[in-house]
Amino acid sequence: MERPWQSGRRVPFWRSLQSKFILSYGAIIAALLIFLNIYPILISQNLVFQSKQDSLWRQADIITSTLAGGEGLTAEGVEANLTKLGVTGVDRVMVTDPAGKVLYDTSEVDNAMDHYALLWEVVSALKGNDVFRSEYRDGAFRTRAAAPILYRGMTQGAVYLYEYDKEQAEMLLDFQSNLRNISLVVCAAGLGFSILFSTAVTRRIAALLSGIHTVREGEYSHRVTIGGGDELTRLADEFNELTGRLQTTEEVRRRFVSDASHELKTPLASIRLLTDSILQNDGMDEETVREFVTDIGNEAERLTRITEKLLTLTRMDTAPPRAVGPVDVKQVLLRVEHMLLPLAGAVNVSLHMDLIEGCTVLATEDDLYQIAFNLMENAVKYNLPGGSVFVCLQLRRGKRPGDGDWVVLRVEDTGVGIPEEDLPKIFDRFYRVDKARSRAAGGTGLGLSIVRDTVLQNGGRVEARRREPEGTCFEVCFPRWHGEEEGAE
Repeated sequence: MERPWQSGRRVPFWRSLQSKFILSYGAIIAALLIFLNIYPILISQNLVFQSKQDSLWRQADIITSTLAGGEGLTAEGVEANLTKLGVTGVDRVMVTDPAGKVLYDTSEVDNAMDHYALLWEVVSALKGNDVFRSEYRDGAFRTRAAAPILYRGMTQGAVYLYEYDKEQAEMLLDFQSNLRNISLVVCAAGLGFSILFSTAVTRRIAALLSGIHTVREGEYSHRVTIGGGDELTRLADEFNELTGRLQTTEEVRRRFVSDASHELKTPLASIRLLTDSILQNDGMDEETVREFVTDIGNEAERLTRITEKLLTLTRMDTAPPRAVGPVDVKQVLLRVEHMLLPLAGAVNVSLHMDLIEGCTVLATEDDLYQIAFNLMENAVKYNLPGGSVFVCLQLRRGKRPGDGDWVVLRVEDTGVGIPEEDLPKIFDRFYRVDKARSRAAGGTGLGLSIVRDTVLQNGGRVEARRREPEGTCFEVCFPRWHGEEEGAE
Protein backbone atom coordinates (compact mmCIF):
# COMPACT_ATOMS: atom_id res chain seq x y z
CA MET A 1 0.00 0.00 0.00
CA GLU A 2 1.33 3.40 -0.94
CA ARG A 3 2.15 5.66 1.97
CA PRO A 4 1.30 9.37 1.92
CA TRP A 5 4.90 10.53 1.94
CA GLN A 6 5.71 8.15 -0.91
CA SER A 7 3.06 9.62 -3.18
CA GLY A 8 3.84 13.25 -2.36
CA ARG A 9 0.48 13.85 -0.62
CA ARG A 10 0.22 15.67 2.67
CA VAL A 11 0.14 13.51 5.80
CA PRO A 12 -3.11 13.91 7.81
CA PHE A 13 -2.57 16.14 10.83
CA TRP A 14 -3.57 13.45 13.31
CA ARG A 15 -0.84 11.19 11.89
CA SER A 16 1.78 13.91 11.46
CA LEU A 17 4.87 14.46 13.57
CA GLN A 18 3.51 17.85 14.55
CA SER A 19 0.46 16.33 16.23
CA LYS A 20 2.67 13.80 18.00
CA PHE A 21 5.00 16.56 19.19
CA ILE A 22 2.05 18.60 20.48
CA LEU A 23 0.44 15.62 22.19
CA SER A 24 3.73 14.59 23.78
CA TYR A 25 4.46 18.08 25.07
CA GLY A 26 0.84 18.47 26.16
CA ALA A 27 0.96 15.21 28.11
CA ILE A 28 4.24 16.19 29.79
CA ILE A 29 2.97 19.66 30.66
CA ALA A 30 -0.37 18.28 31.92
CA ALA A 31 1.39 15.76 34.15
CA LEU A 32 3.73 18.46 35.44
CA LEU A 33 0.87 20.86 36.17
CA ILE A 34 -1.17 18.19 37.94
CA PHE A 35 1.83 17.42 40.09
CA LEU A 36 2.44 21.12 40.83
CA ASN A 37 -1.21 21.69 41.71
CA ILE A 38 -1.55 18.68 44.00
CA TYR A 39 1.80 18.22 45.72
CA PRO A 40 2.24 21.78 47.11
CA ILE A 41 -1.36 21.87 48.33
CA LEU A 42 -0.98 18.56 50.13
CA ILE A 43 2.32 19.65 51.65
CA SER A 44 0.84 22.97 52.78
CA GLN A 45 -2.21 21.25 54.25
CA ASN A 46 -0.05 18.75 56.10
CA LEU A 47 2.08 21.58 57.47
CA VAL A 48 -1.07 23.33 58.73
CA PHE A 49 -2.27 20.11 60.36
CA GLN A 50 1.10 19.57 62.00
CA SER A 51 1.22 23.17 63.24
CA LYS A 52 -2.28 22.92 64.74
CA GLN A 53 -1.49 19.56 66.34
CA ASP A 54 1.60 20.99 68.03
CA SER A 55 -0.33 24.08 69.20
CA LEU A 56 -3.30 22.15 70.60
CA TRP A 57 -1.10 19.56 72.24
CA ARG A 58 0.85 22.26 74.03
CA GLN A 59 -2.34 23.89 75.32
CA ALA A 60 -3.86 20.53 76.26
CA ASP A 61 -0.69 19.64 78.16
CA ILE A 62 -0.76 22.94 80.06
CA ILE A 63 -4.46 22.53 80.96
CA THR A 64 -4.14 18.91 82.11
CA SER A 65 -1.08 19.77 84.18
CA THR A 66 -2.93 22.66 85.80
CA LEU A 67 -6.10 20.68 86.60
CA ALA A 68 -4.47 17.47 87.81
CA GLY A 69 -4.49 17.16 91.61
CA GLY A 70 -5.47 15.03 94.59
CA GLU A 71 -8.74 16.80 95.43
CA GLY A 72 -10.53 15.84 92.21
CA LEU A 73 -12.27 18.05 89.70
CA THR A 74 -15.14 20.41 90.45
CA ALA A 75 -16.89 22.88 88.19
CA GLU A 76 -15.87 25.83 90.36
CA GLY A 77 -12.26 24.70 90.62
CA VAL A 78 -11.93 24.07 86.85
CA GLU A 79 -13.43 27.44 86.01
CA ALA A 80 -11.21 29.25 88.47
CA ASN A 81 -8.05 27.56 87.24
CA LEU A 82 -8.82 28.09 83.56
CA THR A 83 -9.83 31.68 84.11
CA LYS A 84 -6.55 32.26 85.91
CA LEU A 85 -4.69 30.36 83.14
CA GLY A 86 -6.28 32.42 80.35
CA VAL A 87 -6.49 29.87 77.52
CA THR A 88 -6.43 31.58 74.09
CA GLY A 89 -6.24 30.57 70.44
CA VAL A 90 -9.01 27.95 70.55
CA ASP A 91 -12.75 28.31 69.98
CA ARG A 92 -13.92 25.81 72.56
CA VAL A 93 -12.51 24.34 75.75
CA MET A 94 -14.44 21.58 77.47
CA VAL A 95 -13.53 19.69 80.67
CA THR A 96 -15.33 16.57 81.92
CA ASP A 97 -15.12 14.41 85.02
CA PRO A 98 -14.21 10.68 84.85
CA ALA A 99 -17.80 9.79 83.98
CA GLY A 100 -17.92 12.19 81.03
CA LYS A 101 -20.07 14.84 82.69
CA VAL A 102 -19.19 18.32 81.45
CA LEU A 103 -17.75 20.53 84.19
CA TYR A 104 -16.63 23.37 81.98
CA ASP A 105 -17.55 24.47 78.44
CA THR A 106 -16.74 27.75 76.65
CA SER A 107 -19.07 27.17 73.72
CA GLU A 108 -21.91 29.64 73.51
CA VAL A 109 -23.84 27.74 70.83
CA ASP A 110 -23.55 24.11 71.88
CA ASN A 111 -22.80 24.56 75.58
CA ALA A 112 -22.99 21.14 77.29
CA MET A 113 -22.57 22.24 80.91
CA ASP A 114 -23.87 19.58 83.36
CA HIS A 115 -24.50 17.21 80.43
CA TYR A 116 -22.54 14.18 79.43
CA ALA A 117 -20.16 14.60 76.52
CA LEU A 118 -20.95 12.06 73.85
CA LEU A 119 -18.02 12.97 71.61
CA TRP A 120 -15.82 10.02 70.66
CA GLU A 121 -12.72 12.12 71.27
CA VAL A 122 -13.77 12.62 74.90
CA VAL A 123 -14.65 8.95 75.31
CA SER A 124 -11.27 7.94 73.91
CA ALA A 125 -9.46 10.42 76.18
CA LEU A 126 -11.25 9.08 79.27
CA LYS A 127 -9.81 5.70 78.34
CA GLY A 128 -6.32 7.18 78.63
CA ASN A 129 -5.69 8.01 74.98
CA ASP A 130 -4.48 11.22 73.38
CA VAL A 131 -6.65 12.14 70.41
CA PHE A 132 -6.07 14.59 67.58
CA ARG A 133 -8.17 15.07 64.47
CA SER A 134 -8.05 17.86 61.90
CA GLU A 135 -9.93 18.26 58.63
CA TYR A 136 -10.50 20.84 55.93
CA ARG A 137 -14.20 21.20 55.23
CA ASP A 138 -16.52 23.97 53.96
CA GLY A 139 -13.68 26.45 53.55
CA ALA A 140 -12.26 26.10 57.06
CA PHE A 141 -9.89 23.98 59.13
CA ARG A 142 -11.72 22.13 61.93
CA THR A 143 -9.33 20.78 64.52
CA ARG A 144 -10.09 18.71 67.61
CA ALA A 145 -7.82 17.42 70.35
CA ALA A 146 -8.56 15.53 73.57
CA ALA A 147 -6.31 14.40 76.39
CA PRO A 148 -6.91 12.64 79.72
CA ILE A 149 -6.31 14.43 83.07
CA LEU A 150 -4.09 12.00 84.96
CA TYR A 151 -3.00 12.05 88.57
CA ARG A 152 -0.86 9.22 89.91
CA GLY A 153 -2.07 6.90 87.16
CA MET A 154 -5.72 7.64 87.71
CA THR A 155 -7.97 9.38 85.18
CA GLN A 156 -9.62 12.38 86.81
CA GLY A 157 -11.30 13.62 83.65
CA ALA A 158 -10.67 14.78 80.07
CA VAL A 159 -9.90 18.02 78.27
CA TYR A 160 -11.43 18.65 74.84
CA LEU A 161 -10.17 21.48 72.57
CA TYR A 162 -11.80 22.62 69.34
CA GLU A 163 -10.49 25.17 66.82
CA TYR A 164 -12.32 26.62 63.82
CA ASP A 165 -9.77 28.38 61.54
CA LYS A 166 -11.06 30.11 58.45
CA GLU A 167 -8.13 32.50 57.93
CA GLN A 168 -5.55 29.86 57.16
CA ALA A 169 -8.11 28.08 54.99
CA GLU A 170 -8.55 31.27 52.97
CA MET A 171 -4.78 31.63 52.67
CA LEU A 172 -4.57 28.09 51.39
CA LEU A 173 -7.38 28.76 48.93
CA ASP A 174 -5.61 31.90 47.70
CA PHE A 175 -2.40 29.94 47.31
CA GLN A 176 -4.24 27.24 45.37
CA SER A 177 -5.92 29.85 43.16
CA ASN A 178 -2.64 31.62 42.42
CA LEU A 179 -0.97 28.32 41.67
CA ARG A 180 -3.80 27.39 39.32
CA ASN A 181 -3.53 30.71 37.48
CA ILE A 182 0.23 30.33 37.15
CA SER A 183 -0.30 26.79 35.91
CA LEU A 184 -2.73 27.99 33.24
CA VAL A 185 -0.22 30.59 32.06
CA VAL A 186 2.57 28.00 32.02
CA CYS A 187 0.29 25.55 30.20
CA ALA A 188 -0.59 28.11 27.54
CA ALA A 189 3.08 29.12 27.13
CA GLY A 190 4.19 25.47 26.97
CA LEU A 191 1.50 24.61 24.46
CA GLY A 192 2.44 27.63 22.33
CA PHE A 193 6.10 26.67 22.50
CA SER A 194 5.32 23.07 21.55
CA ILE A 195 3.28 24.26 18.56
CA LEU A 196 6.07 26.60 17.43
CA PHE A 197 8.77 23.98 17.96
CA SER A 198 6.83 21.18 16.28
CA THR A 199 5.93 23.47 13.37
CA ALA A 200 9.58 24.44 12.89
CA VAL A 201 10.76 20.83 13.04
CA THR A 202 8.03 19.43 10.80
CA ARG A 203 8.53 22.25 8.28
CA ARG A 204 12.18 21.29 7.95
CA ILE A 205 11.32 17.60 7.70
CA ALA A 206 8.67 18.46 5.10
CA ALA A 207 11.36 20.27 3.09
CA LEU A 208 13.49 17.11 3.17
CA LEU A 209 10.53 14.94 2.15
CA SER A 210 9.71 17.33 -0.68
CA GLY A 211 13.33 17.18 -1.83
CA ILE A 212 13.30 13.37 -1.73
CA HIS A 213 10.08 13.32 -3.74
CA THR A 214 11.55 15.74 -6.30
CA VAL A 215 14.72 13.68 -6.67
CA ARG A 216 12.65 10.49 -6.92
CA GLU A 217 10.90 12.05 -9.91
CA GLY A 218 14.29 12.42 -11.63
CA GLU A 219 15.31 16.00 -10.73
CA TYR A 220 18.81 15.08 -9.56
CA SER A 221 19.94 18.72 -9.66
CA HIS A 222 17.53 19.62 -6.83
CA ARG A 223 19.13 20.69 -3.54
CA VAL A 224 17.67 21.23 -0.07
CA THR A 225 18.68 24.18 2.10
CA ILE A 226 18.04 23.83 5.84
CA GLY A 227 19.68 26.16 8.34
CA GLY A 228 20.31 25.63 12.02
CA GLY A 229 23.49 23.59 12.26
CA ASP A 230 21.76 20.63 13.98
CA GLU A 231 21.20 17.01 12.95
CA LEU A 232 18.53 17.95 10.40
CA THR A 233 20.99 20.35 8.76
CA ARG A 234 23.58 17.58 8.59
CA LEU A 235 20.92 15.27 7.16
CA ALA A 236 20.15 17.86 4.49
CA ASP A 237 23.87 18.19 3.68
CA GLU A 238 24.17 14.41 3.36
CA PHE A 239 21.08 14.40 1.16
CA ASN A 240 22.62 17.04 -1.10
CA GLU A 241 25.85 15.03 -1.28
CA LEU A 242 23.84 11.94 -2.21
CA THR A 243 21.85 13.76 -4.90
CA GLY A 244 25.10 15.21 -6.24
CA ARG A 245 26.52 11.72 -6.61
CA LEU A 246 23.27 10.51 -8.15
CA GLN A 247 23.41 13.39 -10.61
CA THR A 248 27.00 12.56 -11.53
CA THR A 249 26.18 8.86 -11.85
CA GLU A 250 23.15 9.61 -14.01
CA GLU A 251 25.16 11.89 -16.27
CA VAL A 252 27.89 9.25 -16.61
CA ARG A 253 25.25 6.59 -17.30
CA ARG A 254 23.56 8.66 -19.99
CA ARG A 255 26.85 9.56 -21.59
CA PHE A 256 27.95 5.94 -21.44
CA VAL A 257 24.70 4.72 -23.02
CA SER A 258 24.96 7.40 -25.68
CA ASP A 259 28.60 6.61 -26.42
CA ALA A 260 27.98 2.85 -26.39
CA SER A 261 25.02 3.25 -28.75
CA HIS A 262 27.11 5.39 -31.07
CA GLU A 263 30.03 2.97 -31.02
CA LEU A 264 27.78 -0.01 -31.70
CA LYS A 265 25.80 1.83 -34.36
CA THR A 266 28.84 2.56 -36.54
CA PRO A 267 29.94 -1.05 -37.22
CA LEU A 268 26.31 -2.18 -37.47
CA ALA A 269 25.65 0.49 -40.10
CA SER A 270 28.77 -0.59 -42.02
CA ILE A 271 27.69 -4.25 -41.90
CA ARG A 272 24.19 -3.37 -43.11
CA LEU A 273 25.56 -1.21 -45.94
CA LEU A 274 27.94 -3.92 -47.08
CA THR A 275 25.30 -6.66 -46.97
CA ASP A 276 22.80 -4.47 -48.86
CA SER A 277 25.43 -3.82 -51.50
CA ILE A 278 26.02 -7.55 -51.95
CA LEU A 279 22.31 -8.36 -52.08
CA GLN A 280 21.42 -5.56 -54.51
CA ASN A 281 24.22 -6.30 -57.02
CA ASP A 282 23.57 -9.70 -58.63
CA GLY A 283 26.46 -9.34 -61.06
CA MET A 284 29.12 -8.51 -58.46
CA ASP A 285 32.33 -10.37 -59.16
CA GLU A 286 33.77 -12.86 -56.70
CA GLU A 287 36.76 -10.73 -55.74
CA THR A 288 34.53 -7.77 -54.79
CA VAL A 289 32.21 -10.04 -52.82
CA ARG A 290 35.21 -11.47 -50.97
CA GLU A 291 36.43 -7.95 -50.20
CA PHE A 292 32.99 -6.96 -48.86
CA VAL A 293 32.73 -10.11 -46.76
CA THR A 294 36.19 -9.42 -45.33
CA ASP A 295 35.06 -5.94 -44.37
CA ILE A 296 31.96 -7.42 -42.73
CA GLY A 297 34.17 -9.79 -40.75
CA ASN A 298 36.37 -6.89 -39.61
CA GLU A 299 33.33 -4.92 -38.42
CA ALA A 300 32.00 -8.02 -36.64
CA GLU A 301 35.35 -8.42 -34.88
CA ARG A 302 35.16 -4.78 -33.87
CA LEU A 303 31.68 -5.36 -32.45
CA THR A 304 33.02 -8.36 -30.56
CA ARG A 305 35.86 -6.31 -29.05
CA ILE A 306 33.45 -3.57 -27.97
CA THR A 307 30.97 -5.98 -26.36
CA GLU A 308 33.73 -7.92 -24.62
CA LYS A 309 35.16 -4.77 -23.09
CA LEU A 310 31.67 -3.57 -22.11
CA LEU A 311 31.10 -6.89 -20.39
CA THR A 312 34.46 -6.53 -18.65
CA LEU A 313 33.50 -3.09 -17.34
CA THR A 314 30.09 -4.38 -16.24
CA ARG A 315 31.65 -7.28 -14.36
CA MET A 316 34.07 -4.90 -12.66
CA ASP A 317 31.19 -2.64 -11.60
CA THR A 318 29.00 -5.41 -10.20
CA ALA A 319 31.16 -8.44 -9.35
CA PRO A 320 32.20 -9.04 -5.73
CA PRO A 321 35.90 -8.59 -4.89
CA ARG A 322 38.01 -11.47 -6.08
CA ALA A 323 40.54 -13.31 -3.94
CA VAL A 324 43.97 -11.75 -4.33
CA GLY A 325 47.43 -13.08 -3.67
CA PRO A 326 51.07 -12.11 -4.05
CA VAL A 327 52.03 -11.68 -7.72
CA ASP A 328 55.52 -11.04 -9.14
CA VAL A 329 54.96 -8.09 -11.49
CA LYS A 330 58.20 -8.75 -13.42
CA GLN A 331 57.04 -12.20 -14.54
CA VAL A 332 53.72 -10.75 -15.74
CA LEU A 333 55.53 -8.05 -17.77
CA LEU A 334 57.79 -10.64 -19.40
CA ARG A 335 54.69 -12.57 -20.52
CA VAL A 336 53.18 -9.39 -22.00
CA GLU A 337 56.46 -8.60 -23.78
CA HIS A 338 56.48 -12.06 -25.33
CA MET A 339 52.91 -11.58 -26.59
CA LEU A 340 53.54 -8.11 -28.06
CA LEU A 341 56.87 -8.74 -29.78
CA PRO A 342 55.22 -9.88 -33.07
CA LEU A 343 52.98 -6.79 -33.13
CA ALA A 344 55.91 -4.48 -32.32
CA GLY A 345 58.02 -6.07 -35.05
CA ALA A 346 55.22 -5.67 -37.60
CA VAL A 347 55.03 -1.88 -37.03
CA ASN A 348 58.80 -1.45 -36.55
CA VAL A 349 58.60 -0.46 -32.88
CA SER A 350 61.25 -1.62 -30.41
CA LEU A 351 60.50 -2.68 -26.81
CA HIS A 352 62.97 -1.75 -24.05
CA MET A 353 62.43 -3.48 -20.69
CA ASP A 354 64.05 -2.30 -17.45
CA LEU A 355 62.71 -4.59 -14.73
CA ILE A 356 64.04 -5.17 -11.22
CA GLU A 357 63.46 -8.09 -8.88
CA GLY A 358 61.38 -8.07 -5.70
CA CYS A 359 58.35 -6.19 -7.07
CA THR A 360 55.51 -8.20 -5.55
CA VAL A 361 51.99 -6.88 -5.05
CA LEU A 362 48.70 -8.26 -3.72
CA ALA A 363 46.43 -8.65 -6.74
CA THR A 364 45.30 -11.22 -9.29
CA GLU A 365 47.62 -12.18 -12.11
CA ASP A 366 44.85 -11.64 -14.68
CA ASP A 367 44.31 -8.06 -13.50
CA LEU A 368 48.00 -7.19 -13.69
CA TYR A 369 48.28 -8.83 -17.12
CA GLN A 370 45.29 -6.83 -18.42
CA ILE A 371 46.72 -3.55 -17.08
CA ALA A 372 50.18 -4.12 -18.54
CA PHE A 373 48.87 -5.50 -21.86
CA ASN A 374 46.54 -2.54 -22.46
CA LEU A 375 49.20 0.06 -21.68
CA MET A 376 51.98 -1.63 -23.66
CA GLU A 377 49.70 -2.47 -26.61
CA ASN A 378 48.55 1.16 -26.84
CA ALA A 379 52.17 2.31 -26.68
CA VAL A 380 52.97 0.06 -29.65
CA LYS A 381 49.83 0.69 -31.73
CA TYR A 382 49.83 4.49 -31.37
CA ASN A 383 53.58 4.89 -31.87
CA LEU A 384 55.40 6.10 -34.96
CA PRO A 385 57.29 3.71 -37.29
CA GLY A 386 60.79 3.26 -35.92
CA GLY A 387 59.66 4.43 -32.46
CA SER A 388 60.37 2.89 -29.10
CA VAL A 389 58.46 1.74 -26.02
CA PHE A 390 60.18 1.92 -22.63
CA VAL A 391 58.83 -0.26 -19.83
CA CYS A 392 60.32 0.38 -16.41
CA LEU A 393 59.58 -1.48 -13.16
CA GLN A 394 61.01 -0.04 -9.95
CA LEU A 395 60.42 0.50 -6.24
CA ARG A 396 59.64 3.85 -4.65
CA ARG A 397 59.88 4.75 -1.00
CA GLY A 398 56.94 6.43 0.72
CA LYS A 399 57.25 10.18 1.13
CA ARG A 400 56.42 10.00 4.84
CA PRO A 401 57.35 7.47 7.55
CA GLY A 402 54.86 4.64 7.67
CA ASP A 403 53.66 5.12 4.07
CA GLY A 404 55.36 1.92 2.93
CA ASP A 405 56.96 1.11 -0.42
CA TRP A 406 55.31 1.31 -3.82
CA VAL A 407 55.79 -0.82 -6.93
CA VAL A 408 55.88 1.56 -9.89
CA LEU A 409 55.20 0.45 -13.49
CA ARG A 410 56.01 3.13 -16.07
CA VAL A 411 55.20 2.72 -19.78
CA GLU A 412 56.54 5.42 -22.15
CA ASP A 413 56.37 5.75 -25.89
CA THR A 414 57.89 8.06 -28.50
CA GLY A 415 54.66 8.69 -30.39
CA VAL A 416 52.86 11.95 -31.14
CA GLY A 417 51.71 12.24 -27.53
CA ILE A 418 48.43 13.42 -26.02
CA PRO A 419 47.50 17.12 -25.83
CA GLU A 420 47.45 18.60 -22.32
CA GLU A 421 43.73 19.40 -22.51
CA ASP A 422 42.91 15.74 -23.27
CA LEU A 423 44.96 14.17 -20.48
CA PRO A 424 42.24 14.48 -17.76
CA LYS A 425 39.70 12.74 -20.05
CA ILE A 426 41.62 9.82 -21.49
CA PHE A 427 40.40 7.43 -18.78
CA ASP A 428 36.74 8.22 -19.55
CA ARG A 429 34.82 5.50 -21.31
CA PHE A 430 34.75 5.78 -25.14
CA TYR A 431 36.97 8.85 -25.08
CA ARG A 432 39.46 9.07 -27.96
CA VAL A 433 42.00 11.75 -28.69
CA ASP A 434 42.02 11.00 -32.43
CA LYS A 435 38.86 9.05 -33.27
CA ALA A 436 39.81 8.22 -36.84
CA ARG A 437 43.28 6.97 -35.90
CA SER A 438 41.89 5.01 -32.93
CA ARG A 439 39.31 3.19 -35.06
CA ALA A 440 41.90 2.47 -37.70
CA ALA A 441 44.07 0.89 -35.03
CA GLY A 442 41.15 -1.20 -33.80
CA GLY A 443 40.60 0.76 -30.56
CA THR A 444 37.30 0.85 -28.72
CA GLY A 445 37.94 3.75 -26.33
CA LEU A 446 37.45 1.41 -23.34
CA GLY A 447 40.94 0.07 -22.71
CA LEU A 448 42.17 2.88 -20.49
CA SER A 449 38.86 2.88 -18.56
CA ILE A 450 39.43 -0.80 -17.82
CA VAL A 451 43.00 -0.01 -16.75
CA ARG A 452 41.88 2.73 -14.34
CA ASP A 453 39.05 0.67 -12.78
CA THR A 454 41.28 -2.40 -12.41
CA VAL A 455 44.06 -0.38 -10.78
CA LEU A 456 41.65 1.23 -8.32
CA GLN A 457 40.11 -2.14 -7.43
CA ASN A 458 43.57 -3.39 -6.46
CA GLY A 459 44.38 -0.41 -4.26
CA GLY A 460 46.65 1.40 -6.71
CA ARG A 461 46.63 4.61 -8.71
CA VAL A 462 47.32 5.51 -12.33
CA GLU A 463 48.18 8.77 -14.05
CA ALA A 464 49.14 9.95 -17.52
CA ARG A 465 51.43 12.81 -18.55
CA ARG A 466 53.32 14.05 -21.56
CA ARG A 467 56.80 12.67 -22.06
CA GLU A 468 59.64 14.98 -22.88
CA PRO A 469 60.62 15.57 -25.59
CA GLU A 470 57.85 13.50 -27.24
CA GLY A 471 55.30 10.83 -26.56
CA THR A 472 53.24 9.85 -23.54
CA CYS A 473 54.07 8.36 -20.14
CA PHE A 474 51.67 6.20 -18.10
CA GLU A 475 52.57 5.42 -14.49
CA VAL A 476 50.85 2.81 -12.32
CA CYS A 477 51.63 2.47 -8.58
CA PHE A 478 50.70 -0.44 -6.30
CA PRO A 479 51.48 -0.91 -2.59
CA ARG A 480 54.36 -3.35 -2.30
CA TRP A 481 53.67 -6.68 -0.60
CA HIS A 482 56.45 -7.45 1.89
CA GLY A 483 55.46 -10.99 2.69
CA GLU A 484 53.79 -12.54 5.74
CA GLU A 485 56.90 -12.43 7.94
CA GLU A 486 57.65 -8.76 7.38
CA GLY A 487 53.97 -7.87 7.54
CA ALA A 488 53.74 -9.58 10.92
CA GLU A 489 56.54 -7.46 12.27
